[in-house]
Amino acid sequence: MRWKLLAFAIGNNRNMSSKLGTWQNDDEVIRRVLKESKTIALVGASKNTARASNHVMSAMQQMGYKVIPINPGLAKQNEILHGEKVYPDLQSVAAEHTVDMVDIFRASNAAGQFVDEAIAIGAKSVWLQLGVVDEEAGKRALDANLLVVMDTCPLMVAPAMGISGPDETSAL
Repeated sequence: MRWKLLAFAIGNNRNMSSKLGTWQNDDEVIRRVLKESKTIALVGASKNTARASNHVMSAMQQMGYKVIPINPGLAKQNEILHGEKVYPDLQSVAAEHTVDMVDIFRASNAAGQFVDEAIAIGAKSVWLQLGVVDEEAGKRALDANLLVVMDTCPLMVAPAMGISGPDETSAL
């Protein structure tokens, strides 16, 4: 199943995941988001090294992205995760940083709230992680001129597309 989803994200845009319904990711959108984003706000960050969000954050940092963790519980404890201050919400991040991409590691039924917050802070794109689908939220983001990717992982698709990190000469 993992490879089918990877093929969907980088392939010919046929819907290979039943969770996506009518939504179809676009390879060019994925490419733009990965190459043009420099600062990523990661919603659902975890200090638990067994969690995907922890691994993705670290790996994306190694690829050259600035990844800012969001987790209200960890923020209350003044945690630092992979060298970055943990923030309680997107509004707090936006007060100090310009956010290119909001990467959402939350359940599908909670993703819409964070998509709406991404729109409100002026993010340029939203990326709903593998298994996270909210087509209505995706439509709201598109209507607000954000780029949208869902039900895939940037860490899976970037290498398959030959993308090793952000392109320093471009911006969303």
